[in-house]
Amino acid sequence: MFLLNKNEVKKKKTGPNVSQKKSRNRLTEMMSEGGSLNLCFEKMEGNMITEWKDIPVELLMRILNLVDDRTVIIASGVCSGWRDAISFGLTHLSLSWCKKDMNSLVLSLAPKLVKLQTLVLRQDKPQLEDNAVEAIANHCHELQDLDLSKSLKLTDRSLYSLARGCTNLTKLNLSGCTSFSDTALAYLTRFCRKLKVLNLCGCVEAVSDNALQAIGENCSQMQSLNLGWCEKISDDGVMSLAYGCPDLRSLDLCGCVLITDESVVALANRCVHLRSLGLYYCRNITDRAMYSLAQSGVKNKHEMWRSVKKEKFDEEGLRNLNISQCTYLTPSAVQAVCDTFPALHTCSGRHSLVMSGCLNLTSVHCACILQAHRTHTALPHPAH
Repeated sequence: MFLLNKNEVKKKKTGPNVSQKKSRNRLTEMMSEGGSLNLCFEKMEGNMITEWKDIPVELLMRILNLVDDRTVIIASGVCSGWRDAISFGLTHLSLSWCKKDMNSLVLSLAPKLVKLQTLVLRQDKPQLEDNAVEAIANHCHELQDLDLSKSLKLTDRSLYSLARGCTNLTKLNLSGCTSFSDTALAYLTRFCRKLKVLNLCGCVEAVSDNALQAIGENCSQMQSLNLGWCEKISDDGVMSLAYGCPDLRSLDLCGCVLITDESVVALANRCVHLRSLGLYYCRNITDRAMYSLAQSGVKNKHEMWRSVKKEKFDEEGLRNLNISQCTYLTPSAVQAVCDTFPALHTCSGRHSLVMSGCLNLTSVHCACILQAHRTHTALPHPAH
């Protein structure tokens, strides 16, 4: 066994510059603090490894799996060995910790991240610009999961570049990106047809009925879609989703004030695997929507029993429903939904049926509460 410490990383006359020396010293310090990394180092063929350049790329790739994302960035400035390891072995990276100069960091890193599959670029304050996303699209062709949430500076250029270079995307978070157009979003769906999870919450300009029609036509594998506060969409757009994305499991329509019962009826009839539905502040929703959900649940139960194992049956059907501020709903209609889907809970600590602001629905209870009430009333009363 051998240990690699700062004293062994010596600067030669032809050695690294000051910046590289600082990077390698910092990396060594962080690794020494971890302690467990010493287990990765072994004597190979009787040779003692004394400098980073002596370590095989395979071992450096293994080390990358043991350190945090900040350390990976430091490693990229140490030597060519680390840069090769990052290029060949790094598949997941988050830069959300970077509070400034994220754009420059992405521009410098993107050419090295050719094997990257997951990249998180969530920001508290807008930093990313289109040229950074273009660099990602030009080099990270294996990318499957990309988080660009709150990237307020991005324009349609970014979506067009992703459409050309990142066609393997299955998960994309664009929440809070307010500058995209529906034309660019529709274009993206024509090339990123593997998308299964798409977050468009707050993308007011990008999400229109035309954009939803494009999603329905091009993204048939879609399973989770967040359209929160996209106020332009109507029943036409939601119905396009219902017919084009039959495997939809989760749909958030909170704040989509134009939709009516027609949207929910279409979802109930076409998306039989729907598990989560958000209708917060959809004030045009009435009892008809609730009864359609209940009836679809009853109708689909027989087919579900044949297609899943009995012990996994409780995973089928609605598990989360938010009808807060849907003030037209009556207790009988909501209770019908609750009775049809036992996974919907109103009991304390398990609120998966959310009814905030619906003061007329206080009598609606889930199966747990009803069962507890029956058990309580069935217990013999103590003798007086």
